[in-house]
Amino acid sequence: LSSVLLFKAGMSLSSPSALEAEIFQYIDVHQSDFIKDLKEWVAVESDSVQPDLRKEVIRMMALAADRLAALGATVNLVNLGSHQLPDGQDLPLPPVILGELGKDPQNPTVCFYGHVDVQPAKKEDGWKTDPYTLTEIDGNLYGRGATDNKGPVLAWINAVETFRALKLAMPVNFKFVIEGMEEAGSLGLQKLLEENQCFFSDVDYIVISDNLWLSKRKPALTYGSRGNACFLVEVECGDKDLHSGTFGGIIHEPLADLIALLGSLVDPTGRILIPGIYDSVAALTEEERKLYESIEFDLEEHKNNSGVKKFLYGTKEEILLHLWRYPSLSIHGIEGAFHEPGIKTVIPAKVIGKFSIRQVPSMDLSVVKQQVVEHLESVFSKRNSPNKLEVSMPLGAKPWLTDVNDPLYKAAKRAIKTVFGEDPDFIRDGSTIPIARMFQTVTQKSMMMFPIGAADDGEHSQNEKISRHNYIEGTKVFAAFFLEISKLHRHLHETSNTETNN
Repeated sequence: LSSVLLFKAGMSLSSPSALEAEIFQYIDVHQSDFIKDLKEWVAVESDSVQPDLRKEVIRMMALAADRLAALGATVNLVNLGSHQLPDGQDLPLPPVILGELGKDPQNPTVCFYGHVDVQPAKKEDGWKTDPYTLTEIDGNLYGRGATDNKGPVLAWINAVETFRALKLAMPVNFKFVIEGMEEAGSLGLQKLLEENQCFFSDVDYIVISDNLWLSKRKPALTYGSRGNACFLVEVECGDKDLHSGTFGGIIHEPLADLIALLGSLVDPTGRILIPGIYDSVAALTEEERKLYESIEFDLEEHKNNSGVKKFLYGTKEEILLHLWRYPSLSIHGIEGAFHEPGIKTVIPAKVIGKFSIRQVPSMDLSVVKQQVVEHLESVFSKRNSPNKLEVSMPLGAKPWLTDVNDPLYKAAKRAIKTVFGEDPDFIRDGSTIPIARMFQTVTQKSMMMFPIGAADDGEHSQNEKISRHNYIEGTKVFAAFFLEISKLHRHLHETSNTETNN
């Protein structure tokens, strides 16, 4: 059906091989079974944010482990201990799955990362269906976790299962890292990865499918994301709030200082005013610029979704450049100032401004922090204020960038062309994907973000969904990818051996 639709849309398909055709047919015939599995997983309220649902997350991990074991995988549920909540309560962390299937030395080993915990969801939040009952409406499968991330995890497992069901030789060896705390910050995961380096010793490639396409219909592969440096700037004049009639006009008010400081950070065009902040931003190459030209991105729809009348830039290319490969600074709020309805003539004793910088690859977090502190101290000193200034960076997540010419991306591009009939967009993400940076830093392996969800899937939002088309075709594209990375890996090794012998 999907192939027919593509032909009707005027797309040219890269013809699947006889083996791929057999695999795709099996997936089409068994799509109802795959949707039934997703329904079972979505029904588990594996919300890792709310403490009273932790037991459901642990149950979800057991379900995922059982599913891998049914494939014939060796499954190790690694205990991470517990963590302490702000109220002092100790809560058990769900175990992390380390799974392994196949040890053929002739095959490449691909490690897949996914998570099976979800964001909070309630029907009364504005869902048109029960968030934990997978419901199909007009070809869309609605349910919390459908696209983030239970659907993609199951699509990968479905693809592996298809080879097993057809009694086909596995083209790659598989390893799995599946966790249940991603939506709560992946507590304990980095330590686990560092302590299990031997698990990754024979891994050639790592694939993460935990993000979305940029378009509703055109596939994409993600090769980078911005980081996030969060700052607090605190100004304090004393130990108590003051009456503006008694003290207004005779003291240096902290809020006035803070507003001046925040106003010095960015200009009306969005350019960051902190000296030196752009010094390490890599120059745009012609090769990279060309990637932006063919990207499918509906600028008007993006503007409508934002609810604003006008963006800072008017072209698709400029918008994407400033979302992905240039840093941005956003001011988020002020703590300590009166913010409720009505008038309160008080001078707050202490106020805290909150802002963040989405930094891009090659920007050093420690350097960014130093530049921010020096700039704010310079602006503050010119005000001759006796108030106390303190600048801190409580959170700093690094950016991530990889090479689109890596074999992983070439194999995935071929698989996408076979299944979807067109080349994918190569995209970055304007937000932060800590898990990608974590895996690349700890394992030092080739890594790729391989989404199958569409831009309108509504991850973290009401009415989250994945379309039946994306779920089933996503299963096919993963299966095709297994074949492509196997072929490409063997070719690279044969070429390398030939050159060595010569």
